[in-house]
Amino acid sequence: MEQNDIAVGLDIGTTKIVAMIGKKNEYGKVEIVGIGKSRSLGVHRGVVNNITQTIQSIQQAIQEAEADSGQKIKDVVVGIAGQHIRSLQHSDYITRPNPEEVIDAEDIHSLCNQVHKLVMLPGEEIIHVLPQEYKVDGQAEIKEPIGMYGGRLEANFHVVVGQVSSIRNIGRCVKSAGLDLSAVTLEPLASANAVLSQEEKEAGVALIDIGGGTTDLAIFKDGIIRHTAVIPFGGNVITEDIKEGCSIIEKQAELLKIKFGSAWPGENKDNEIVSIPGLRGREPKEITLKNLSKIIHARVVEIIEQVYLEIKNYGHEDQKKKLIGGLVLTGGGAQLKHLKQLVEYITGMDTRIGFPNEHLAGNNDSETTSPMYATAVGLVMNSLETSKSSFQEEAVLKEKEPEPVPVDEEAEAEREEPQVQVEQPKPRKSIFDKWAEKFKDFLDNAE
Repeated sequence: MEQNDIAVGLDIGTTKIVAMIGKKNEYGKVEIVGIGKSRSLGVHRGVVNNITQTIQSIQQAIQEAEADSGQKIKDVVVGIAGQHIRSLQHSDYITRPNPEEVIDAEDIHSLCNQVHKLVMLPGEEIIHVLPQEYKVDGQAEIKEPIGMYGGRLEANFHVVVGQVSSIRNIGRCVKSAGLDLSAVTLEPLASANAVLSQEEKEAGVALIDIGGGTTDLAIFKDGIIRHTAVIPFGGNVITEDIKEGCSIIEKQAELLKIKFGSAWPGENKDNEIVSIPGLRGREPKEITLKNLSKIIHARVVEIIEQVYLEIKNYGHEDQKKKLIGGLVLTGGGAQLKHLKQLVEYITGMDTRIGFPNEHLAGNNDSETTSPMYATAVGLVMNSLETSKSSFQEEAVLKEKEPEPVPVDEEAEAEREEPQVQVEQPKPRKSIFDKWAEKFKDFLDNAE
């Protein structure tokens, strides 16, 4: 298997770092060939706060994935989250020099490039520019303008913005771990790719990815991303509350949450008690499961209400923006017992748990399809998609190239140099690839 056949997603989370290696099988489904995970020690709420520890954790996860798959990892696609992420809506237009020619990818690229020139707040940088709908000469609601005639090309954009320093720190960690950074993707977008079907995106759906440090939200309607947000609370604050409320150590609090935790206090009877061994020969502690559920319930309600506020900000009560597909919960926090029922009770919206097996091949093990790996699976899929599109573009260009006229070798060697230089701008890269290149240059200059 060649390196270009595989893709590697690196999910740098608050509680764990996951390196996942995947490839496309003959049916176009994603097959996971290796997975490695390590405890994340240098990340707080999605933001790196200890470079050295993060590098060590990345290396550990990468080594584990390499051992699992027998592949050598060179470059990775990294997910980015954190409370510094914000999104905004923006409209822009270009006037085309020749309306007699059809609109092509170059026009869309120059329109997106114009959005990249937006003036941001100090220390902020644009991560994604996602076109929503286009207008050609005033004709609205066009999803794909390529191939149409028109002089004025307009579009509404969903622009995702993040802090330069946070993005740079992640880039630094990946480079120092001996890897190349091929692209950066917003984590809620990656998770959405892994767990949502196209029908749900068309109908209108909100994806809630409950991670360790952050809860990510992505809203889709008519197949287009409409709203993204990162809420700076996740599973870790629940663990912290249990630790404080029951006066136990963090490790015990995390185990209690996973094994006995429930988001619905009414489920537990008053006489259900769990005993926790005391430290260094001290008396064991007895905790009622009802109290444990009450602690969890209070914090989960707070997280869901914050998410629901973001959904209201998007305007889901408006008939045109209605989310028929309801809510999809994913991420490690989605495995909490009775969470689905609580979310339905608070929001009044249909809810399901999202497993990242939507686009995975059937022979992947059950561990890979756990909601906690949704982001990693999405990153692998993104990486495979971008490499596939660039490969197709190269193939199209090869087809267009005329048959070479046979000449003597010396003359051909002399000719080849300028030919390569002339042909170089021809391969049209996707906006995402171009942005990744800019981002790489930015990281190199920052060193």
